[in-house]
Amino acid sequence: MRSPRFGTLLLVLVAMVLASVAAAVSTPLVPVSAQATCAVEGFTDTPIEIMAPAAPGGGWDTTAREMQRVMQEEGIAPTVEVYNVEGAGGTVGIAQLVNDEAGNDHQLMMMGLVMIGAIATNASPVTLEQTTPISSLTAEFEVIVVPADSEYQTLDDLIAAFKADPAAISWGGGSAGGTDHILVGLIAQAAGVDPTQINYVPFSGGGEALAAILGGQVTAGVSGIGEWLDQIESGELRALAVSGTAEPGGATPEAGGATAETSAGGSGAALAPTLQEQGIDVELANWRGLVAPPGISDEGRDCLIALVEQTVASDAWAQTREKYGWQDFARSGDEFATFLNEERERVTGILTELGLIG
Repeated sequence: MRSPRFGTLLLVLVAMVLASVAAAVSTPLVPVSAQATCAVEGFTDTPIEIMAPAAPGGGWDTTAREMQRVMQEEGIAPTVEVYNVEGAGGTVGIAQLVNDEAGNDHQLMMMGLVMIGAIATNASPVTLEQTTPISSLTAEFEVIVVPADSEYQTLDDLIAAFKADPAAISWGGGSAGGTDHILVGLIAQAAGVDPTQINYVPFSGGGEALAAILGGQVTAGVSGIGEWLDQIESGELRALAVSGTAEPGGATPEAGGATAETSAGGSGAALAPTLQEQGIDVELANWRGLVAPPGISDEGRDCLIALVEQTVASDAWAQTREKYGWQDFARSGDEFATFLNEERERVTGILTELGLIG
C-alpha cells in the first residue's frame, strides 16, 4: 500500500524542481562580452551535427531543426546537419553519442527533462554524466488535448471519467518517465487517482503521438504547447488545459513569464484554461538543451558553447521561440552541468514516488 505521505512528498519534490528552474531562468542572460569564444580557427569549416534522439515531428526534432536553420541563416555555422536516432526516450541516442562519437568536437545532441526520466525508467547503462553539457535552451508549458470529435468536451468531463475508471482513459505522450508522463501522474495525484493505475501510452515522437490521438487510439494527448499548435488552431485537436499558472500576472519564472494567453506562439489568444483554473492544482514546465560527446577537447567545448550562445542571442532565435511558444532558458557550460545534476536527483525522486522506478 502506498504511504499516506505520498501526496505531500510528491508536491514537495515537484516544487523543488520548479524552484530550481525558476532560479535559473530568473537570472538575466550572460552579457555578450562574457560569452564563450571560439579560439579554433576554421572550426565551422567542418559541419556541425545535431542528433535528435527521437522520431521526426516531436519537440527535440523541431528544436534541433530550428537551431539548424537559425545557425545557417545567421551565418553562425555554414553547414549544420540534423539526424534522428529514435528509441526509448532518447536512451538509444545517448548510447550512440557516448559510444560512437566520443571525442567528436563537432557533434551535439538535443535532450531535456524527458531524457532524465527515460534514463531512470529504462535503467540505461549510459547516463548524462558521461556527456559534456553545453547549454540549456528553452522551457515551455504542457498542453492536454483530445480529438475535435471527442466525447470529452472539457477537462471536467475527462477528469470525471478518469476518476470513475482510470484504466479506461488512455493518455498518449512522449517516452515513459518523461515530462508528459510525469504531468499525467501529477494530475492523477491531484484528482485523487492512484498514479500507478494510469494508462499511459508512450510514443517515440510527437508525430507518432499525434497520429494516435487523431486516429482515436488514445483518449487524450499530452505534449509541449509548441508541438500541436497547428492542429489546435486548425480545429483538429481541442485543447482542454495547459500546465501554467492560474494567477493573473503571476506566471512562474521557470517558463520565462509565459501565461496561458501568451504561450500560443505569442498570438495573445487564449489556448485553454490552466489546470489550476479548473481545480487541478498542478503546474509544470518542460525544458530542452544540448550536450556533446565525452572526451571532446576544451577548445571544442568552448567553440560549441560559443556557437549556441550566438544562436540563442540572435533575433532569429527569439522569433522562433515566439512562434512555438518556447520561453528563454539559456544557461551554458558549468552552470548547465550543475543544473543537470540537480535535476537528475529531483526527477528521480518524483519518479520513485509515482511508482515508475524502484
